[in-house]
Amino acid sequence: MHLLSLIVFGFWFCSGKTLGENQPIQTFVIPHSHMDVGWVYTIQESMHAYAANVYSSVTEELSKVKERRFISVEQEFFRLWWDSVASDTQKKQVRQLVKEGRMEFIIGGQVMHDEAVTDLEDEILQLTEGHGFLYQTFGVRPQFSWHVDPFGASATTPVLFSLAGFNAHLISRIDYDLKDGMQKNKKLQFVWRGSPSLKAQQEIFTHTMDQYSYCTPSHIPFSNRSGFYWNGVALFPDPPKDGVYPNMSLPVTKETLHAYAQTMVENIKQRAAWFRTNHLLWPWGCDKQFFNSSVQFRNMDPLMTYINQNSKEFGVTVQYATLSEYFQSVHQSNLTWDVRGSEDFLPYSTEPYQAWTGFYASRNVLKGVARRASSRLHAAETLFTRYRISFPDGPVAKDWALEKLRALRWAVSEVQHHDAITGTESPKVAEMYVQHLLQGMMGAEELLAALFLLPQNPDVSGVPSGSFQGSDQGLEQHVIVYNPLAWNITSMVNMTVTFPSAVVRDDNGQPVPAQIQRSAQCNASYDLFFVAQLGGLQHRKYSVQFSEAPCSGKCKCERTYEARGVAFERRRVKDWRKTGRRLLPVLNGCYKLMFDQDTNLVHSATYLKEQRQIMMTQDFWEYDANGDVKAGPISDNYIFSANGSAVRAYKAVEMEIIPGKVLTEIRQRFYREDGDEDYAYSITTRVPEYSEAGPWCHRLEQTYSLGPLRLNTEVVLRTSSSLDNNRTLYSDDNGYQMMKRTYKKFTNNTLARNYFPMVRTAYIQDDISRLVLLGDRAHGVSSQADGQLEVMLHRRLWNNLQWNLGYNLTLNDSSVVRPTLWMILGSVGATSKLYQRGAVELQHRPVVMPIDRPGKSRMDKEPRFNSQVPPVVLPPNLHLLSLSIPGWNYTSDHDLHLSRLRSGKEERSEPDYDRVLLRLTHLFEEGEDPELSKPVTVNLKDVLKGLGEVRDLEERSLTGSWNITSLQRWRWKTADTSGKKNDQDKRNQDFTVTISPKEIRTFFIHFSSKND
Repeated sequence: MHLLSLIVFGFWFCSGKTLGENQPIQTFVIPHSHMDVGWVYTIQESMHAYAANVYSSVTEELSKVKERRFISVEQEFFRLWWDSVASDTQKKQVRQLVKEGRMEFIIGGQVMHDEAVTDLEDEILQLTEGHGFLYQTFGVRPQFSWHVDPFGASATTPVLFSLAGFNAHLISRIDYDLKDGMQKNKKLQFVWRGSPSLKAQQEIFTHTMDQYSYCTPSHIPFSNRSGFYWNGVALFPDPPKDGVYPNMSLPVTKETLHAYAQTMVENIKQRAAWFRTNHLLWPWGCDKQFFNSSVQFRNMDPLMTYINQNSKEFGVTVQYATLSEYFQSVHQSNLTWDVRGSEDFLPYSTEPYQAWTGFYASRNVLKGVARRASSRLHAAETLFTRYRISFPDGPVAKDWALEKLRALRWAVSEVQHHDAITGTESPKVAEMYVQHLLQGMMGAEELLAALFLLPQNPDVSGVPSGSFQGSDQGLEQHVIVYNPLAWNITSMVNMTVTFPSAVVRDDNGQPVPAQIQRSAQCNASYDLFFVAQLGGLQHRKYSVQFSEAPCSGKCKCERTYEARGVAFERRRVKDWRKTGRRLLPVLNGCYKLMFDQDTNLVHSATYLKEQRQIMMTQDFWEYDANGDVKAGPISDNYIFSANGSAVRAYKAVEMEIIPGKVLTEIRQRFYREDGDEDYAYSITTRVPEYSEAGPWCHRLEQTYSLGPLRLNTEVVLRTSSSLDNNRTLYSDDNGYQMMKRTYKKFTNNTLARNYFPMVRTAYIQDDISRLVLLGDRAHGVSSQADGQLEVMLHRRLWNNLQWNLGYNLTLNDSSVVRPTLWMILGSVGATSKLYQRGAVELQHRPVVMPIDRPGKSRMDKEPRFNSQVPPVVLPPNLHLLSLSIPGWNYTSDHDLHLSRLRSGKEERSEPDYDRVLLRLTHLFEEGEDPELSKPVTVNLKDVLKGLGEVRDLEERSLTGSWNITSLQRWRWKTADTSGKKNDQDKRNQDFTVTISPKEIRTFFIHFSSKND
């Protein structure tokens, strides 16, 4: 996505650069096309209008002239072209161009992922999907990034690219005032150490594009058309039959040649003054370019020839180049570079009143669906992997299973695009993303059902059944609960049912603690909660026996508690003259919450272990947005620009408390007007009561309901506390690491520029206590006042900016959203042990799959159940990031793989169903916790014995395309040499691996066959 307002037309000036006598500026002209996977047009529309033509015409034109180059960035369009459009001749040409280095794959992921609201696991997935295809198909491994369009730069991204084997990283969109200063001081290039724990181990050279960003400067003084875009602008829905596109640049002729050369050279000199070396990266292209490469190269070829023929006069040489050719020249300059620590470049602003912090919360529903799809994919991957290891010849067809997984991998990868999960796309494209995700999830559900139900798995028909005492007419339903994490967990399972009474039994026929109550969503249904205890990567089956009759007596419902609510009178805000007089406690083993009956809001929370009380309230506030560009700054899909401070979003509150034995539920309903019948917002808080809850005891689960909002409003959940945080908060970069967000004052737009992305976690703290929020999707967060933590949950906007109207990007989102947050309270030390694992458990909650409908109870004479599969349990500070069967069929031996590709042997070979990809990550930062921050040594053969017998183990790069022993990344000279290591020092001896804080380690594993 490219905004015209970002093309900055500076005045021309002569270079003050000291380059040595008579040394021309070496200019690397890099042809590219920025091809958004979505944004305004659907994938299908873009493929038809221009994307397919890009690769067809580029392939043809590069094959004609050996000096020409092109970089291909996002793989989704290329793969669609390769699989459905490219002829055998074109494929042969591409293979030759790639082999010669004239067509270069940059980044290599499915998409150019967003960096603010994407989760670490999904970023790795989309990168792995693209890299697997490229390595299998061409034997190439991308080594450079081109992250030119994400709206701000995360410190996690350089770490991931380093782990994937990249030698240099390229970014563009950072704060306008920061970029201006970096340009003036020649600081646009530096070595980035994105992780405070990994430091120099995973540093990467980073190039920041100058103010012109990734597009060729379009202003030429001798024409009223844009310059250097000779193929014009892509036309939708159909390419023009006559080949004449809108806004085609003035052709290069004898009459225009010198004027074009002067314009290009002046721009080159202006930009060269902002960099330290004699090499200049000059991007040639922009959004949707090179769909007619013939006319592009036909005009640029003579222009570059003319400049080179007159290089002494111009002081410039030009050459077509790939990104690797540019970075090789910079690397060979052997300069010493500044080091940037683990700071990120978020948030991002383009002008004083254009803070790109609104998209952190845009399209909340899409953000939620994307994360649920990711979670379901992880569950399906781990269960299918376990099944394949145990039953390689089992009845679940491997080809069918891999097809289902690949469809969901594609959909989850696609939505990580920087105009997808951000919520900055048009409505029809948002619908496309959701449709692809839901279709992929349906396929994964089918696969999970097959893995659960088909033979050679625990017998689902042989669960002991019983009936209510004194009843022979009970209905029974069976539910499978699967834990996709490699930890033992105790979890609360929630089912919506239509019966007022129920008994839940586990797979041994024993009743389990349960609770049933009227649903918060519908009076005609009930919420059934029961406690599930599951080993790592284990599933269990539970039988639920229903009755229309309410419980009576202790034995009637076994261990199920029938909970009843207590409603409290509606309280109007205007009557809040005296508060805090009538406090109602809600306690569990970890907290005492006090609710104020004068306001129906929470009043305080006490962390019982240390008897620390935090005064706090929670409610909804509203920012009004301006929709008229003539009246001032606007909010839109991207930008948050509040029209003043937030105002209270309600005038009255109702409360209902349902005390229970599994949990106590507090329902708060917020009414926009005193007399409204329907509430506008709600908070449902669930306080765990089960005595053996463990870490679950610390998590206060809150689910919110918002919408439809009034037009031009942005709604936040504001938690106000007694913590003295000085408006400083901490929020995560992509679920990987926490960033300190210090409140800053700006001349303009201070409020919006102090909003930050929260992907999984945000917290505020003082010297004594910490308040943590964990999210099931991305949000925007801020601390606008001392002790406050506000989360933007929903936005609905319209404005009359012609650019937004033309592309239908006004965000008139009338949906109802129901996000979930977990709250953790306590000392800094206590919460440090809890929040990382809590965030992972919220992301990967157990899969709950009913496998039948309520029917007549089956009275088995004898209980039958195949013994449970052994658990797979990692230490508490290690997380099983990936356990999957990628299916890529390349051999691990790089030379052998290239040999087979040259011979054509691997082009149509079968997927590899035996190679397992395993990723482990250390959740803690160095020094964060006295014990949990220590390096962890595990024997993978022992840890994975619950899956099978590990036969061999090979460590790989992050995406699997490199053997770690052969990966030698470029070294860049820095003034700070601390933490640098000469060799890979973590060899794996006898399957034993030591994983240090924040490391992500990737392995290929083969298990011994059951038939061996």
